[in-house]
Amino acid sequence: MSTKDFIEKDFYKVLGVPKDATEAEIKKAYRKLAREFHPDANKGNAKAEERFKEISEANDVLGDPKKRKEYDEARALFGNGGFRPGPGAGGGSFNFDLGDLFGGQAGGQQAGGFGGGLGDVFGGLFNRGGAGTTRTQPRRGQDIESEVTLSFTEAIEGATVPLRMSSQAPCKACSGTGDKNGTPRVCPTCVGTGQVARGSGGGFSLTDPCPDCKGRGLIAEEPCEICKGSGRAKSSRTMQVRIPAGVSDGQRIRLRGKGAPGERGGPAGDLYVVVHVGAHPVFGRKDDNLTVTVPVTFAEAALGGEVRVPTLGGPPVTLKLPPGTPNGRTMRARGKGAVRKDGSRGDLLVTVEVSVPKDVSGKARDALEAYREATADDDPRAELFQAAKGA
Repeated sequence: MSTKDFIEKDFYKVLGVPKDATEAEIKKAYRKLAREFHPDANKGNAKAEERFKEISEANDVLGDPKKRKEYDEARALFGNGGFRPGPGAGGGSFNFDLGDLFGGQAGGQQAGGFGGGLGDVFGGLFNRGGAGTTRTQPRRGQDIESEVTLSFTEAIEGATVPLRMSSQAPCKACSGTGDKNGTPRVCPTCVGTGQVARGSGGGFSLTDPCPDCKGRGLIAEEPCEICKGSGRAKSSRTMQVRIPAGVSDGQRIRLRGKGAPGERGGPAGDLYVVVHVGAHPVFGRKDDNLTVTVPVTFAEAALGGEVRVPTLGGPPVTLKLPPGTPNGRTMRARGKGAVRKDGSRGDLLVTVEVSVPKDVSGKARDALEAYREATADDDPRAELFQAAKGA
């Protein structure tokens, strides 16, 4: 905002006080208006936010005796017709009659076209120069990280779980203002921006959070006893969080806007949830596929057949076992695995394990003895010894 705008603004009218108002009257008027139009009390109301900025700006000037004196003097010189924009002048280039300034001694001479604007003449006015600002910026809420433990089935199918979280939120005692009376003032160091510039050489400058207001843009005249003037206090809340289907153990999920609330209309932070998944007594997982080991008899492996296989949360499936299936062979039941990001499902990987009985008796033993005699000439280890001898 240019110095011209400051001089033309009637800060007394903004606060609703007379020009001879005392400091106490100005302070009282500011506190009343600030409570009424504070952004935390008028969420989403752009007009209230703009009004609060005008009120803060007026208090920043009239609440400081030195600035108020400079403002009154500038208004007396240029606020009642003596201040006249020069032809074609824009952005702070103005003409004024030197006779108005020096009581006619300059004989009506004009100093037209001050390229730097009145900020060059009143460079110290309001500690802003010609293009400063008192705009207090919204602040984004902090990110929060939490953890949740799911069962194997919940991780595959998705679940809604309650999460109790502690985070920094606007202090309820002072409505997030940081001031005991709810009426903070604009920080004079950063004039409400929350940032200060520092030179880095070569004509460049960088910005850092203001050391006096810690980046808030506001300073509490009487710090709140609960939040110590920060405007933020610890808050606990429980919320229902939907964990999407198909999450894996150790996965970190980002939930936008579910973190700590922002300040002065700023957006909320994000919530990061680290998922821990318990084991399942039957199923395992490999990427988007589930795994299961199914025992089969020697006869089923040798002769082939149909084998029923359990699935997670659904009816069993039947797989066809080819004759001569070796121990450890893996087959695939398509679409019976974990949910992928695109909504499709992985597969169920079924590993065959030939089951060997501990005790064999009766007809089963007689049958095995007959089988052994029938296959006596078939030595399954012959190729092994042959390869070992030739190595």
